[in-house]
Amino acid sequence: MLERCFNFNIKKSHSIFLFGPRACGKSYWLAHNLKDVTYIDLLDTRVRMDLEADPSRLSTYLNKAVKTWVIIDEIQKIPELLNIVHQLIEKEGRRFILTGSSARKIRRSGANLLAGRALSYRMYPLTAFELGVNFKIEKSLLYGNLPSLYDKQDLDYDKYLYTYVNTYLKEEVMFEGLTRNLGAFSRFLETASFSQGSTLNMSEVAREAAIKVNTVISYFDLLEDMLISYRIPVFTKRAKRRLVSHPKFYFFDAGVYQHLRPKSILDSQTEIAGAALETLILQDLIAINDYKDLKYKIYYWRTVSGSEVDFILLGSKKLLAIEVKHSKRATEKDLKGLKAFKQDYPEAYLLLVYLGQENLKINDVQVIPATDFLLKLPDYLF
Repeated sequence: MLERCFNFNIKKSHSIFLFGPRACGKSYWLAHNLKDVTYIDLLDTRVRMDLEADPSRLSTYLNKAVKTWVIIDEIQKIPELLNIVHQLIEKEGRRFILTGSSARKIRRSGANLLAGRALSYRMYPLTAFELGVNFKIEKSLLYGNLPSLYDKQDLDYDKYLYTYVNTYLKEEVMFEGLTRNLGAFSRFLETASFSQGSTLNMSEVAREAAIKVNTVISYFDLLEDMLISYRIPVFTKRAKRRLVSHPKFYFFDAGVYQHLRPKSILDSQTEIAGAALETLILQDLIAINDYKDLKYKIYYWRTVSGSEVDFILLGSKKLLAIEVKHSKRATEKDLKGLKAFKQDYPEAYLLLVYLGQENLKINDVQVIPATDFLLKLPDYLF
């Protein structure tokens, strides 16, 4: 078992919400770190139907349970259970871990969010820092870092990702009633993959997918609610230049992106691989920032004239500008965006992450091999 960066104080913690994309290791981590728990799995059809019929039956599931942790897996399946959970916390001093892969139905149902009586945590795919010696950047760029891809040696990675996309990203949204048109949603997913690492243009995505703009907007909101995508806003603090206004879009995992992205002889493999490398860097930045409670806000920077930096991290004590290049060489041309950013923000630390093997210093820019950067990411962020 790999040691995860995710943690909370098991002995002292309040009840918690634990959110994260499906198959990122929530249930596995809980099973290996909490003993003698009461486990209620809402993916079990029999259990779900019983509690859907009458949420108050939750109390009968706990009648013989000792007062230890109660885990309810995939709580978004029955948001009404939260009212009963709230009562059991107040009246019986129960402690719950409520896991979920989406907060959408919970928020939209107006369900009780436990009025601050539960802390909220997130879990992400594996990071390179967690994988350590098991981390292979070539594998992560192609297949991503979902735990099952590293847990099973004989796994067919392509088939696993196909199953993940088709049973979760597509069928799950139908099951939850989040969209009624699976064909349109499937077209949207493919079209959205062309926007990976790019400034998001809703009208263009709608035109390419042959879907109404309002529907496309709702689909992008849905992806974020299901924790499977990010929109990174543009950095505008103390702006001295005209900047673009639209966010950049990323699926949450490089492997999921690679599977969704159609590939033909007309597609640029370098462009696809470059977006995958950006995704891998971003997913680890987000995870380590959250796990270590570093409180960075993550942006990108792009002027209307075309100067761009892939990621800007703004913290209370540090401003980091990170450019990502899918290349084994670092050239002066690669530094253009970082240099422009430095002119406007002289306090910024400049990093260029690339696929070469050497750590370099070019003017004010620290040039770092991607594998080294990812394996030692906490050191670069502190």
